[in-house]
Amino acid sequence: MPDAITIPCLPCVSLEETFPFYEMLGFEVTYRQKAPNVYGVVRRGDYELHFFGLKGLEPKAAFSTCLVLVSDVEGLHQTFADAMRRGLGKVPTAGLPRISRMKPGQTRFTVTDPAGNSVIFIKRGAEDQAASEEYKKPGQTRLQRAINLAARLRDYKGDDAAAAKALDAALARPDPADPFDRARALVARAELAMALGDHQHAIRLRAELETLSLSETDRERLRDELLITE
Repeated sequence: MPDAITIPCLPCVSLEETFPFYEMLGFEVTYRQKAPNVYGVVRRGDYELHFFGLKGLEPKAAFSTCLVLVSDVEGLHQTFADAMRRGLGKVPTAGLPRISRMKPGQTRFTVTDPAGNSVIFIKRGAEDQAASEEYKKPGQTRLQRAINLAARLRDYKGDDAAAAKALDAALARPDPADPFDRARALVARAELAMALGDHQHAIRLRAELETLSLSETDRERLRDELLITE
């Protein structure tokens, strides 16, 4: 047993609102206290989260965050997404609560609970510093850099609006880039449009994508990303 354990303590509006969400994800409530102050604990496997009641908490303006290191981040994301689909009827990627998207090779995802707390699940031992700074590499075209910058803003900072802005700026300028790069940018932007609730824009982006001259090999390379926007 380790001689010291760090446990995050996150604010919530109420345990009655917070606990059902985590139970839906497979957590077990192990402690609940109403007085003299609101306090509770949920546990899943070897990790647990503690919550305290905070009067006046505004979930949409909350910024409390904690990290959870896990061995199988891809499988856990699928488990949580399936649980949300069953419990909520959808997998929300915007609003509260929500879960960030998970792309092949990604090493982290974020669950944001009803109180606005962001719990970031990270693959243990993952070296994702290089991936997060891919956009800085020299020799990239404007579109390639925008795609990598958008990925950093979306996947590491959770800022979909800024990611969309980066892609819009690159897509708006003429660029004799490989059609495959433009297709990747359009797919990424369509995904963001869906997450931001702009379904009509997503449809327009998909329509432009269909006009590109892509080989069957390129379309197969885009297959997993295309499924995300459908």
